[in-house]
Amino acid sequence: MPHDAQKVAEAREWLERAVADLESAVLLVRGTPTHPDTALFHAQQAAEKAWKAFLFWHAVPFRKTHDLRMLGADCVQLDGSLSSLAERAEDLTQFAWVFRYPGGPPTPSSEEAEEAIQLAHDVYEAVLARLPVDVQP
Repeated sequence: MPHDAQKVAEAREWLERAVADLESAVLLVRGTPTHPDTALFHAQQAAEKAWKAFLFWHAVPFRKTHDLRMLGADCVQLDGSLSSLAERAEDLTQFAWVFRYPGGPPTPSSEEAEEAIQLAHDVYEAVLARLPVDVQP
């Protein structure tokens, strides 16, 4: 049975935005000059949007939040096999704001940013694997 076209389009849009954040993060951490702090922000955003795509697809309402602990917990309620990944992804939450303004902690290393990007990518891939093919970008 085909899925509702509007639902497919909106879920796909969440995923496309997650991909754009992943691609932006990679460019920022590997470019010249590097910007690992901003790359971390985009890694957090990618994971957030992937979780929201999963929740949206399953008709689970969510607030406007950057809290990956809360979003991940909601996803785990739907699929317990996401538990370990959701727990690890919680650490990305802080990157939604910690480096956004002057006076914060020192700029993180490129290695830290690369690890965060990989984690966000893992979240994206896990969500993608659990959604129907017609939703995938």
